Amino acid sequence: MSDEDKDEGARMRDEEENDSLSLASREHRRRRFRRHRKKAYIRSVYLLPSMATLGNAVCGFAAMYVAALAAGAIENGGGANLFFRDPLTRFWAMHGFVGAAYLVFFAMVFDALDGRLARFARHTTEFGGQLDSLADVVSFGAAPAFIALELVRVSFLHSHIPLALSRLNWAIGALYFCCAAVRLARFNVSNEHGEQHHFSFLGLPSPGAGGAVVAWILMQQDLHRIGEAGSAMASFFSTTCLVLLPLIVLGTGLLMVSTVRYPHVVNRYLRGKQPVMKLLAGIGAVLALVVWQEYALGIGLQCYALYGPVLWAWGRMRKRHAAAAA
Repeated sequence: MSDEDKDEGARMRDEEENDSLSLASREHRRRRFRRHRKKAYIRSVYLLPSMATLGNAVCGFAAMYVAALAAGAIENGGGANLFFRDPLTRFWAMHGFVGAAYLVFFAMVFDALDGRLARFARHTTEFGGQLDSLADVVSFGAAPAFIALELVRVSFLHSHIPLALSRLNWAIGALYFCCAAVRLARFNVSNEHGEQHHFSFLGLPSPGAGGAVVAWILMQQDLHRIGEAGSAMASFFSTTCLVLLPLIVLGTGLLMVSTVRYPHVVNRYLRGKQPVMKLLAGIGAVLALVVWQEYALGIGLQCYALYGPVLWAWGRMRKRHAAAAA
């Protein structure tokens, strides 16, 4: 082999070694860039969707605080004007459980807004999804259970109910909270991004469950107000709603972790071309909310919570009849 061939072989080996070193160096730079990019991803968030998500969590936290204020005012003989020095605190205490219930509805508005903002900006991230679920646990898990628990407790404060029933009321609230946490964890691991995947939910959505509980409380509080004005029938229905409230909490909690399918109302029924009758039904629903919002919300959200089990039972009956006919 000539000296020129040896030099050419050595040069080719050097080039191969340089190429391998260059590839290793580029791979090292890519890995380092990915690590730095991940750290930057954790340090930086998209502002508007995250602010809306935190607004959701703050509303849920405020709802629990207002419910505690209302319970304290009732326990002190209703003297909120003497008990609270801060005028803003006094305002929320005087509005009591109604204010706490409306704060949960404000949390629902923020919950709908953060997803829309993220999809509008085309920036749906894993961080935003996890933060949204944590906020939902507060606003639609802890807050409705706490409000219902405090309302039942202070309403029967002087009724000498058995200790076992009092503990059962607490256990139902704790079970509801656990069901909401499990529901949201299941949603996190099975969720797919994109509007096309959000036409139905497996189990009652946590905003629907929390809304059903606080809407029932709104209806009960309005009946209680009318009953205090002298209506015996309203007072009777108010007490009936109060007795049924733990069952509402228990039922909605179990429906959250069920395998019953629920439709996404906005994506399935309010988008795209719809029949004229749906337009008229939507107008009627809006008018009912304006004129009779406590009862429209209370009855409407209970119907949504019952929609899944009724549809499931109807499907089972149809399959049974089809099998019998065959």
